[in-house]
Amino acid sequence: MINSKIFLTGLKSLKGSRSPAIPLAACFVALGALLKDAGFNLQQSAASSLFTYALPGQLVMAESLLVGASIINIFLAVWLVNFRLYPMTVSLFPLLEHKSQPKWKYYLSCHFLAVSSWLIAKDSYKKINKRHRIDFWIGIGIGTWSTAILMTIIGYLSADYLNKDMLVGLAIVNPVYFFCMMIGAMKNLSVCISVILGTILGPVIYLISAEWALLFAGLIAGTVAFLLGSKNDE
Repeated sequence: MINSKIFLTGLKSLKGSRSPAIPLAACFVALGALLKDAGFNLQQSAASSLFTYALPGQLVMAESLLVGASIINIFLAVWLVNFRLYPMTVSLFPLLEHKSQPKWKYYLSCHFLAVSSWLIAKDSYKKINKRHRIDFWIGIGIGTWSTAILMTIIGYLSADYLNKDMLVGLAIVNPVYFFCMMIGAMKNLSVCISVILGTILGPVIYLISAEWALLFAGLIAGTVAFLLGSKNDE
């Protein structure tokens, strides 16, 4: 069973000045409006966040539908965008694992993985007894996931009152939040290198290839940070 006290601790972590709930809500309001423009109905829009819960992948899906892409192209595009969740899973779940906990908790709670929930868990897991960390994670995940679904519905219903500039502004709130959180997490060499180098390389590579700038900037900065960070730790 889930430890209710630890679960509520995870849920309450969405409160406070560092909470991801506000930027997350802003982005999913924009998503709900975009899904309406793409021709989704309210139930389909809510189901998108209920079953997918990956904002970049959902945006790619909606934009691909708007331009008339085929189902196979949409599938591949969404799969590639959401592949970023794999290294996040690999880095997080070993920290939550405990032999006394049933496996179903880990399999089920993978669905809650997102940048916002991952940041909270990585920042706070040491404060929680290892035996109950998965319950803490489930609390975080339920909170962020529920926020996403609710805000998607609100965004859909308020789409007629949001212009294009407002939607763009709402959509970039979460990436800005993530970037600020990463700056706050610059406590070791690997993180410092990845943030600083990625910030420099992004605009530079954009001048060469706008389509591939983000991918190559992240790949190069992350690889250099991993190699130099690992070497420094030896």
